[in-house]
Amino acid sequence: MSNLFSLIPKPRKKRRKIATIRLYLTAGLLLILAIMTGPAAYRYAVAFYRSGFSFSAAEQYHNLKNFGVPIPGGYKVHGIDVSHHQGRIDWEEVDTMNVNGIYISFAFLKATEGITRQDKQFERNWEKTKEAGILRGAYHFFHPSRDAAKQAENFIAKVKLEPGDLPPVLDIEVSNRRSKKEIVEGALEWCRHIEDHYKVKPIIYTSPGFYNKYLADDFEDYPLWIAHFYKETPRISHRKWHFWQHTDKAKINGIKGDVDMNVYTGSLSKLQRMCLE
Repeated sequence: MSNLFSLIPKPRKKRRKIATIRLYLTAGLLLILAIMTGPAAYRYAVAFYRSGFSFSAAEQYHNLKNFGVPIPGGYKVHGIDVSHHQGRIDWEEVDTMNVNGIYISFAFLKATEGITRQDKQFERNWEKTKEAGILRGAYHFFHPSRDAAKQAENFIAKVKLEPGDLPPVLDIEVSNRRSKKEIVEGALEWCRHIEDHYKVKPIIYTSPGFYNKYLADDFEDYPLWIAHFYKETPRISHRKWHFWQHTDKAKINGIKGDVDMNVYTGSLSKLQRMCLE
């Protein structure tokens, strides 16, 4: 008997009611999806139109609207470097920012300068970057006019590296009116102390001009972080570089004011292999 009833077609009114409910459900889901993705889709559509219907140009326009600067193409790993000049940073906001698949994977934090100065935001930045899951590194601003060993001691006293941290960084960009010989000897001494303590070769941060004038003959074996702003590529073609600081005018969520922004030349997994074990 039940089989006979199942063969009886459903009334048209009931079928129409089911179809109407399905239509409303579909429309509701589409409306929710439009609300969630609409603003981003609209911004990209506007950028696409203004760029002359070029996908790459539209993405760069979108980057410019969000980061405040163009982002060099062809790099998958992006990062920032900060100091007390950026004030109190909301690292959760930094971590969640994602524009066209561009997000902050690493951060270099100023720790020390000279033989006595220590960055007042370093300890908080050091802790919060780890909590946010951002690869962290610490840098020392080097003064060739000051004792190199004491500068290394200042850094070692402040920075306790852990497995997963990036190697220490020697930020050397001023000459303090010292000769090339004095600059090289001091920088190498700092590096020796740091390498003996942390058991890893430090990264050298500098500009193309400073590197070519003072460091090129003695630091070829060190990982290089090059600072060269507002260019399509850094002007240092005669040797391999690992990091490129391409701007000092970036806008990053969670940070007030301008920020230095960088790219890493390899993949994220390669960068992770560069970290301390």
